[in-house]
Amino acid sequence: MTTETLTLTTAQAIIKWLENQYIDVDGEVLRVCGGGFGIFGHGNVTCLGEALYDTRDALPLYRGQNEQSMGFAAAGYAKQWLRQRFMFCTASAGPGTSNLLTAAALAHANRLPMLLLCGDTFLTRLPDPVLQQMENFNDPTFGVNDAFKPATRYWDRITHPAQVIQSLPAALATMLDPADCGPAFLGLPQDVQGWTYDYPAVFFEKTVHRIRRQSPDAGEIADAVACLKAAKRPMIIAGGGVQYSRAVAELTTFAEAHQIPVVETIAGRANLLDTHPLNIGPIGVTGSDSANAIAEQADVIVAVGTRLQDFTTGSWTAFAQDAQFISINAARHDAAKHRSLPVVGDAKLSLIEMTSALKDYRAPDAWVATAQDERKKWVAYVADNVAYADNRPNSYAQAIGVVNALCDKRDRIVAAAGGLPAEVTANWRTLDTGTVDVEFGFSCMGYEIAGAWGARIAQSEREPDRDTISFCGDGSYLMLNSDIYSSVLTGKKLIILVLDNGGFAVINKLQNNTGNESFNNLIADCPTVPAPFTVDFEAHAASMGANAETVSNPAELAEAFKRAQAADKTSVIVMNVDAYDGWTTEGHAWWEVGTPHVTTSQKVRDAHLDWESSRSRQRKGV
Repeated sequence: MTTETLTLTTAQAIIKWLENQYIDVDGEVLRVCGGGFGIFGHGNVTCLGEALYDTRDALPLYRGQNEQSMGFAAAGYAKQWLRQRFMFCTASAGPGTSNLLTAAALAHANRLPMLLLCGDTFLTRLPDPVLQQMENFNDPTFGVNDAFKPATRYWDRITHPAQVIQSLPAALATMLDPADCGPAFLGLPQDVQGWTYDYPAVFFEKTVHRIRRQSPDAGEIADAVACLKAAKRPMIIAGGGVQYSRAVAELTTFAEAHQIPVVETIAGRANLLDTHPLNIGPIGVTGSDSANAIAEQADVIVAVGTRLQDFTTGSWTAFAQDAQFISINAARHDAAKHRSLPVVGDAKLSLIEMTSALKDYRAPDAWVATAQDERKKWVAYVADNVAYADNRPNSYAQAIGVVNALCDKRDRIVAAAGGLPAEVTANWRTLDTGTVDVEFGFSCMGYEIAGAWGARIAQSEREPDRDTISFCGDGSYLMLNSDIYSSVLTGKKLIILVLDNGGFAVINKLQNNTGNESFNNLIADCPTVPAPFTVDFEAHAASMGANAETVSNPAELAEAFKRAQAADKTSVIVMNVDAYDGWTTEGHAWWEVGTPHVTTSQKVRDAHLDWESSRSRQRKGV
């Protein structure tokens, strides 16, 4: 019996295999890999580039301007597709690949699929040391690519063409695993990329994948139900995993059937509509007074699809010391945190079983009424906070209010770093589910524009008539802005709000709140800057082909936003905001940051004592 084979290079085999992997998304069969982002160099252009050219229609390749931003774009794409599809990133050996490290860490922290196909040094070592090789004198196998091991969920170096028969399915299985999802890295030595092997033809047959839904254990469901039935003040924390499980409807049904108030994490924003009567608001450090008020009183907390990050838990001061957690999560690691009763399983299936098993249980009416009264007060605060008045300085909240009032309910909102994630989380009124991407797992400056570009690529595949809107500070813009050019080049329209407060204003605020003097955050406070000046963001954005304009106040912003909506290409709208006044001052929980225990400054000493005074409320690992 003979087996049909295909003689291919390693690079050709990788791309041909990717081209034939599909996924069932709500009954529609699509390629699981939507294409890729690439910057070619000597380490990937000759072999991988050759293979990609032949599949340029099936796997479209977007030319990057910066490797890090390519990775951010891939993350934005995966988020928009709720981890059901991914993009690859390819970079040359050396600095091209190392530039992807931050993006890999972002994908790892956010549990997002991303395939990294990166050049590596020659396996034979005959030409060593080669261009851009980092030599390790004690271990010649140890190079730059090994830095990705802690920042990826799957890592391999392809040392023989046959190896991809095992490595590619393992990488894809990792990226599609709801518990272990994250970036996969394949190091591709430059010589091995071009070596050939007689691959079994069946390896390249069309394969349709599905994301596994893990049923919860009956015993864990029983324990959780028994605990919840005894609750007098139950609360649900809805995280980003609810959306990845496509369990928004089941969450809503569960909450409504048992009248349990729901609060949202940053990643879980847009699980419930703003107007839903059981939506009590965002929780935590950048949350709402309403959510934090009921969190302090809750006796049983059902955490669904959340890793309970410190901004959610207020560094574990947001809850009563004796509150019992029930954690529903596909990942065992997350489900067992802080002595939770674990329910390890898919959120959708777990919520269905919990809803059935709880039967007629309903939270006490008085508790629900208390939560809803708190929510009413928060809604009133937000309405005033986002309102424009001539006697108030321009603020993030006002800009958010303008966009919220004018955007379509299906438009995609993107934010990531600085003060804007907190302001969007606190002030954004969700118009439709699954429409908000606040990247706060890694909170990476520069994601705002690059991630929005990736999100827009994904959005254009399903909702081409909708907009992707990025809230970006001046600091993030200066760090990584080149995908404005990418968006114009590729016809993937963005609306970008650049809100300029003269530097890293939110860290300046933290600096001041801990008793320190303003130093090296705002441009005006940098001792090595003799004559501070502002960047002409409008001219810079226009030079990259975007429509660009500068506005003076929120009223002008509204008119500019309407013009951006009507435009057929990327628009950048610049508005100055105050660095000191206009911040959202309510809705905060305690956050643990390191403060000096010894100092010559009385202000710093007083701030340290004040900060530490809240530590007594911290749940210490329980």
